[in-house]
Amino acid sequence: MRLAGLAGNRRTWGRVFHRTHNLVLVAFFALAGLLAGGCQSTTQTPAGEPGQVQPTPEPQAAQTSEAKPVEPAQAAPAPTPEPQKPAQTTAIAPNQEISLFDGQTLGLWKPTDFGGQGKVYVKDGAIYMEMGNYMTGITWSGPVVRENYEISLEAMRVEGNDFFCALTFPVGDKPCTLVLGGWGGSVCGLSSIDYFDASENQTTRIMSFERGKWYHVQLRVEGKVIQAWIDDEELLNFDATEHKLGIRAEVDLSQPLGIATWITTGAVRNIRLRTLPE
Repeated sequence: MRLAGLAGNRRTWGRVFHRTHNLVLVAFFALAGLLAGGCQSTTQTPAGEPGQVQPTPEPQAAQTSEAKPVEPAQAAPAPTPEPQKPAQTTAIAPNQEISLFDGQTLGLWKPTDFGGQGKVYVKDGAIYMEMGNYMTGITWSGPVVRENYEISLEAMRVEGNDFFCALTFPVGDKPCTLVLGGWGGSVCGLSSIDYFDASENQTTRIMSFERGKWYHVQLRVEGKVIQAWIDDEELLNFDATEHKLGIRAEVDLSQPLGIATWITTGAVRNIRLRTLPE
């Protein structure tokens, strides 16, 4: 009885063993298949080995070309008018004549800053110097001939009762002034000679002048001799060799060459300079 029971138990445990062995094999091969599949899928993954996280590439900033600021279009510069060339009076040959006024612009004539002066402007081919408080005038800013020359011009009293043309000019290194129609409207002469004005020295002359009339004025400096004419009539002929020439303080700003009026509107035109023959 015991042998028969043992034999039955052996057959039972053998069947259990074989079933268990088969289940283990099936589980083993299943696990091997899973592992093989996992390895294969891992190998085919471009990201690399399993468990390794590929770094995410940093996004590249979009490359943009730096826009350069557009400069505003510049208009073509307007042509600059050529400045009027100074009259090269110091270089002209003897017995040559040049114009000091073109009849259109002041050119090298500048309004004189006396203080209280009237307006200065060009009109109808003439330079007008309006009545001021007290003096109005123009001063030449170009080169100047200081000896052996003539200056000619036309002058007119427009309004007022005093001098309408006081022409300040050089005699060598000394200044002098030819006054026309001063001291109430009729006195002419040179200011100053030996500190005396045109109204009280040896060049004093009385002349009447009409308003609105042009008078031709001519002044000559030859050495120390000064001559002047009004409408071809001799006004004065003075040798300053033994005398001291000067000007009144009021016309200091007219040096070395200038024209002025006193509480009077005056006009001048056709201003010319001629060097004398040797």
